[in-house]
Amino acid sequence: MHLTDATWTDVRDFDTDLALLPVGSTEQHGPHAPLGTDFLAAEAVAEAGAEASDHDVAVAPTIPVGVAEEHRQFPGTLWVSEETFRSYVRETVGSLASHGFDRIVVVNGHGGNVDALREVCGTIVRHDDAYAVPFTWFEAVGEHATRMGHGGPLETSLLRHVAPERVREDRMKEATEGAAERWGEWVASVNLAYDSAEFAENGVVGDPSDGDAALGEELLDAAAAALARVLDAVDERDVSRPERRT
Repeated sequence: MHLTDATWTDVRDFDTDLALLPVGSTEQHGPHAPLGTDFLAAEAVAEAGAEASDHDVAVAPTIPVGVAEEHRQFPGTLWVSEETFRSYVRETVGSLASHGFDRIVVVNGHGGNVDALREVCGTIVRHDDAYAVPFTWFEAVGEHATRMGHGGPLETSLLRHVAPERVREDRMKEATEGAAERWGEWVASVNLAYDSAEFAENGVVGDPSDGDAALGEELLDAAAAALARVLDAVDERDVSRPERRT
């Protein structure tokens, strides 16, 4: 059930404690992919995961702005601080829990949100009346995960499958020719760069032409199956807090 499509009486009568909260970002993804790539991906994976699950699941509205200052040099990119992002996620989870949806998987579509989500979900579990875990879709696609760049083959393939009309195919050559090969500038395992504009002229990392809608469908299926397994585990988990060891 999508909360945005439901009435309050629908929610009242929906008997589940499981919810998905998609979170993404509004940021540059090169000249070929929309600023909303990350939240579009999070929404698609959340919907597919809910469909793949054997459980009734509430799907919350997507949080569209995240921790994305690393893309600030590219027009249209929006960002908030980690503190603001964590607070927004925590309070949204709290409102879900107040209606009985107190077992939540936060479905993430943006790499810059990862650390903040792990931290805030830990805070929720330790101190609030809810259990929450983060799930980042591109970490759950098996061997394909190693190809994740930015606006590269994985994200472009997923878009080609779920929202092909949003991909500017006529700009693919421009996107590919201006792309960086990897994220960052590395010396002795240290990334010297903080912003993507330091190493990616057009904001792209990886070859966006190296993937198609068929790969996108495979990625979505893999992420949805993984998310369904996480929902199983969250549903079955004893979420009582461990006692202090003495």
